[in-house]
Amino acid sequence: MTDTLKTRTRSVEVEVLAVLLVLLVIFREPLAGLVEGERLQTWTTVFVSVLVQAVPFLVFGVLLSAVIAVFVPRSFWAKALPKHPVLAVPAASVAGVVLPGCECGAVPIAGSLIRRGVTPAAALAFLLAAPAINPIVLVATAVAFPDNPEMVVARGLASLVVAVLMGWLWLRLGKTEWIRLPHRPDLDGASKGRAFWSAARHDVVHAGGFLVVGAAAAATINVIVPEAWLQTLAAQPVLSVLALAVLAVLLSICSEADAFVAASLSQFSLTSRLVFLVVGPMVDLKLISMQAGVFGRGFATRFAPATFVLAILVAVGAGAVLL
Repeated sequence: MTDTLKTRTRSVEVEVLAVLLVLLVIFREPLAGLVEGERLQTWTTVFVSVLVQAVPFLVFGVLLSAVIAVFVPRSFWAKALPKHPVLAVPAASVAGVVLPGCECGAVPIAGSLIRRGVTPAAALAFLLAAPAINPIVLVATAVAFPDNPEMVVARGLASLVVAVLMGWLWLRLGKTEWIRLPHRPDLDGASKGRAFWSAARHDVVHAGGFLVVGAAAAATINVIVPEAWLQTLAAQPVLSVLALAVLAVLLSICSEADAFVAASLSQFSLTSRLVFLVVGPMVDLKLISMQAGVFGRGFATRFAPATFVLAILVAVGAGAVLL
């Protein structure tokens, strides 16, 4: 497929996605009226409500992420971080606060940090922290859980701890040959305006598409799965935690939107939903595939499982203390 054809295909995908989202929001009431049956109406209501709440945060996050990726010099991060690797890891994790964007954008930026001389442990800590503790995600979490402000604190602290621990674990056990340095030709050598538009379109296509899939899956779970099953699963602390951890990996929802999906899974405990929110931005199907493509399969097969286990343990601990 030629570069021109790829560009046209991506453009069509963006336009189709945008039109579908706008139509769903505008015509949500007529569509709900056309759907026959209580279950289908419930599905439509849950699906549209998740999109209506999440789309503003998704769009705002994607635009700000593109601004930072294009207009902030990549060399800035290498100069801003401490030289000592042990100190650079927590510093890079905290720096994730200034990247309001989805995890899709964090992968190429982490690769750029490594190319600019940042120690891989710090870049990987940034990769994990940025999608989970940035202001857009935390505000979205507060909106999704208006009666549980402690969820915002628990999510932020748990995600930060996981990012720092994984960075230090990489310092201890990681090997340079496991990482294949990335290249993002759609930004390299392009003008500022063209690079901004390319980065924004890239994130919208990936994050928006997975948001639609995640909203549909959340609606389906609420309608198709018998309430008795969900109640039984939710009543088992260990099973509920593992179930939502696996669900976070499978749904691959953008971090700006996952809080609204988690809020819709009201049958489960706050701790189980916290696990969903901590695991999702760090380990999911799209991230594993992106990490394998950018850093190599050897990296992904080691980094993703370790992150998954650590994220569950830290989130459960945070939930026990804070929720």
